[in-house]
Amino acid sequence: MGFHDVRFPASLSFGSQGGPERRTDVVTLANGFEERNTPWAHSRRRYNAGLGLRALDDIADLIAFFEARQGQLFGFRWKDWADYKSCQPSHDVHFEDQVIAIGDGETLTFPLAKTYQSGEASYQRIITKPVAGTVVVGVQGDLLQEAIHFGVDTNTGIVTFETAPDIGVEITAGFEFDVPVRFDTDRIHTSVANFQAGEVPDVPVVEVRI
Repeated sequence: MGFHDVRFPASLSFGSQGGPERRTDVVTLANGFEERNTPWAHSRRRYNAGLGLRALDDIADLIAFFEARQGQLFGFRWKDWADYKSCQPSHDVHFEDQVIAIGDGETLTFPLAKTYQSGEASYQRIITKPVAGTVVVGVQGDLLQEAIHFGVDTNTGIVTFETAPDIGVEITAGFEFDVPVRFDTDRIHTSVANFQAGEVPDVPVVEVRI
């Protein structure tokens, strides 16, 4: 799959609409009860990168980005302003934000992950596109130093330790992250309102699996 490691301009994605979607098959039985199943283990996110009335320079930037990705052909990074941190949006990233694994004394590599908790139910989302320079990692409550104790691949979200964490210790991490997406259309419709402003009302974007 073609992927360009470049982020859609964050100034243009701010104010966009979108979020996670699930696929659930619902069968209503003869007695009125339901059976519900899903073929998806993970949610998939959709957004709309359309712009309302904006300066023509913004419209030009959007068109240039679309053309450089050749429509749906190449994926790219997207900042979801409602969900781009390992912590609450109003908080600062901390190395104890998320428990990503428990050490076994042998494993050196671990994927970054974010857990969504509500009551006793939870869902763990694997993070494949962390933002460079934002990843902080700890082991059993101790902050580690990147490039000394560990490294992180910002193209996959894999953390690699120099020495395997001991058996039973908590491995924690904090980070900012992007969503890997592609345009969900091969066509862009623009409208120029005057000599200084225009709009692109509908530019669908969909998450891709990495």
